[in-house]
Amino acid sequence: MQVYVLLVLCVLFWSANFVLGRFVAGAIEPWELAFFRWLGVFVVTLPFLLFHGKKIWTALKHHFWILALLSALGIAGFNTLLYIGLQYTTATNALLINSSIPIIILFLSFLILKTSISSRQIVGIVFSTFGVIFLVLKGDMQSIFSLRFNSGDLWVIASSLCWASYSVLVKFRPTSLSSFEFFITTVCLGVIMLLPFYMAQGYSLEREVMILCNYAWVIAYVVLVTSILCYYLWHKGIAQIGADKTGQFTHLMPLFGSFLAYIFLDERLEWYHLGGIVFIFGGIYLCLRVKKVTAR
Repeated sequence: MQVYVLLVLCVLFWSANFVLGRFVAGAIEPWELAFFRWLGVFVVTLPFLLFHGKKIWTALKHHFWILALLSALGIAGFNTLLYIGLQYTTATNALLINSSIPIIILFLSFLILKTSISSRQIVGIVFSTFGVIFLVLKGDMQSIFSLRFNSGDLWVIASSLCWASYSVLVKFRPTSLSSFEFFITTVCLGVIMLLPFYMAQGYSLEREVMILCNYAWVIAYVVLVTSILCYYLWHKGIAQIGADKTGQFTHLMPLFGSFLAYIFLDERLEWYHLGGIVFIFGGIYLCLRVKKVTAR
């Protein structure tokens, strides 16, 4: 039960990240926000990196490509693509699209990890996915035929693919590294990957200092809460109940995000949010009642 509560908190904090990304859109560019976020995490964790440096260096020499891939997907790719998308779409839209992650995780788990899929899981995913679609269509199911995606939505879809892939492939991370050592390593590689893209934007020193001063609270939140704390909680969930079950909690993001967007961004709450809540929670309940998935 404890891990479920921690995952709910993780998703709540991540939902706020979507709202913050939309809130600062136009003031902080995606490359800036992504780079400041992970550079901040790197600075905070630097003492631990130095203390575990020898062990991490050994793991890098023997497992460089899988660590680089996981860094590209989970650190450099996911958040940057999300922040780019939030420049052009609403926080609510981004949260709804992000709810496709559980389906992608389940499919990739079956394809890559050879995990079995029960009929109860399928029903649960259908329920929660229907709840998300119900929210997207604002209760008007006939409007599904007139849906249109803008460029921001496509960027968010790409970010969702990154995170789903990361959540499944993280099973192949080096076992010689603890969860925290693995996190530090991927952050270090992620910052290195982001650096050339950030530098290529040609930002002035005056602009960066101004952003850090004016939005220090935003940077602090994405560094300490959505990065360090939430990544710990997410990996704890994967370790205890598996990627497929952990991924189901992503369906809570539209619910949390809608309420947060209502409070901070003046995005309206409507009657169809209640209908979505019923289906999403019902689907998650069905999925979590399945015994822990084992490899074939």
